[in-house]
Amino acid sequence: MEKESKQRFRLTKLERAWILYDVGNSAFVLMVATLIPIFFNALAESGGLTSVEYLAYWGYASSVVTIITAILSPILGTVADTRGFKKPIFMLCVGVGIVGCCAMGAASAWLPFLVIFVIAKVGFSGSLVFYDSMLGDVTTPERMDEVSSRGYAWGYIGSCVPFVVCLGLVLGAGAIGLSQMTALNIALILTAVWWLVTTLPLLKSYRQLHYVEVEQHAVRQSFVRIGQTLRHLPEDKQVFWFLLAFFCYIDGVYTIIDMATAYGTALGLDSTGLLLALLLTQIVAFPCAIAFGLLSARYDTGKLIKLCILAYTGITIFAVFLHSQWQFWVLAVLVGMFQGGIQALSRSYLGKIIPAERSGEYFGLMDICGKGASFLGTMIVSVGSQLTGSANVGVGSLIVLFVVGFVLFRVSCKAGIITDSVN
Repeated sequence: MEKESKQRFRLTKLERAWILYDVGNSAFVLMVATLIPIFFNALAESGGLTSVEYLAYWGYASSVVTIITAILSPILGTVADTRGFKKPIFMLCVGVGIVGCCAMGAASAWLPFLVIFVIAKVGFSGSLVFYDSMLGDVTTPERMDEVSSRGYAWGYIGSCVPFVVCLGLVLGAGAIGLSQMTALNIALILTAVWWLVTTLPLLKSYRQLHYVEVEQHAVRQSFVRIGQTLRHLPEDKQVFWFLLAFFCYIDGVYTIIDMATAYGTALGLDSTGLLLALLLTQIVAFPCAIAFGLLSARYDTGKLIKLCILAYTGITIFAVFLHSQWQFWVLAVLVGMFQGGIQALSRSYLGKIIPAERSGEYFGLMDICGKGASFLGTMIVSVGSQLTGSANVGVGSLIVLFVVGFVLFRVSCKAGIITDSVN
């Protein structure tokens, strides 16, 4: 029995190639959260922008990415479900992201830099729709939780490798005779090369197994299919309620991730300590994401997702009372413990309750829920902070999203039980 258990968790060559892509694209995510804003800030200052204008334009760019991705994701996802379409469109999105990552370093003014950033981020976000939907082709339903968890786990720890190199290059630029802008330029190219190299094994070995047959006017038919799916989605109660729940709780998760550094800065905490705490979150997330994958073999995925939502509720309450640097480090560890688990298990949970041949379509809708909801969390924090005059209370307001998400997820689980009993 023990031998069988070990065999069950031994990754196949295709599963390893799929996981490796997470290692590559996560390096870009970490750059966007840390060094790319520094690059833009330097260009903004040289262009005469004030700090207020810098933050405003950066926020506008992020919002544009969110809107474009939310519109394109279900469309591209539905087209990609057509036989032979998924891999080429995935390659196109990855190519746009990688070329954009390199091109950002060539921008000499803040406006061209922002335009290139938007294009690169849209390419990256689009690639994730196809990457997530490949899960059903890469592995079997009973292995999805484990493979999905390992993808996030290795993405967290793997992204630290180029990030540490790039961080050392930027911080030590003067010692090796480079300007900081040149060092940032090289860091962007290194990240793009890392992303490309880690993508090649998946491009070489992936084959689309589940698909919709090619029809005349494939693109037009894709719009027809997504229209039908949206009309009939409320009938599939388990998927419908899960997507609503995901919309709420994942927005709370993403808001905590995206606003952690800004929150610490608002509290007057040391910026270097905040950067190192972010790195610690990545390191802690690695073993914890793997642990959730192992736990999914023994416990119901739905129960583990509920545990993660409750944990984030507790993290939000803890953030209300955060005032010192050591508390922020504790927060970083707690977020790392559950961040990978809730993302990986949500991905595999959806993968197991949808038709495999329409995975791109459904993961496109999931991406809308994730990206489209990002306005809500930041708005809750902003409004809560302004009304109360406290950043702590603003962040604490996110508890509403986790409570509502927990309730809706329970409804989804009950709907799944009813559906199984009827079948």
